[in-house]
Amino acid sequence: MEPRVRLPLALAGLVVVAVAVSAIRPKSYGTWLLEVAPILIALPLLAVTYRRFPLTRLAYWLIFGHALVLALGGHYTYAEVPLGDLPWTDRNHYDRFAHFVQGFVPAVLVREILLRRSPLRPGRWTFFLVSATCLAISAGYEFIEWAGAIIGGESATDFLGTQGDVWDTHWDMLLALVGSVVAQWLLARPHDRQLAELSVR
Repeated sequence: MEPRVRLPLALAGLVVVAVAVSAIRPKSYGTWLLEVAPILIALPLLAVTYRRFPLTRLAYWLIFGHALVLALGGHYTYAEVPLGDLPWTDRNHYDRFAHFVQGFVPAVLVREILLRRSPLRPGRWTFFLVSATCLAISAGYEFIEWAGAIIGGESATDFLGTQGDVWDTHWDMLLALVGSVVAQWLLARPHDRQLAELSVR
């Protein structure tokens, strides 16, 4: 099996294990399902599109990392992940970290799709469109949380994870935007190199 095939298969296998482990006595199975739903959607989608549109190694590693973040949050709920309890604050910051990741990882994926499937080239317009798309994705996710709150009522509290902060939605979207900007600043050059390698195969 070729190395470029082994990596996504190995990472997918590890994600399946992580999701299975996260499903062992989570705080709430309803909340767990809502939190890991993006993984359950993304894995089959990536499998179906692999031959037509294989991604860069960087993209696969980032998707893997994002899946771990989601699985951990699904098991504990974002307001109760032990890693997010910091001694100098009165809230759990894992939720903030997760929303930063929600911008950081999609930035590379959106950038990859735009550079491979549109006339765009690396530069200011690509940077702007990637950032705007990631902000739109984050806003769309907030609409999903809003719908969950309307449908689920009090039972949706864990899914919302606002922890009593009236500005939580605004922070979530801001951090996703910041994540998308930081990802492009840090990863644009290695991403461009991997895109060039992909195009010559």
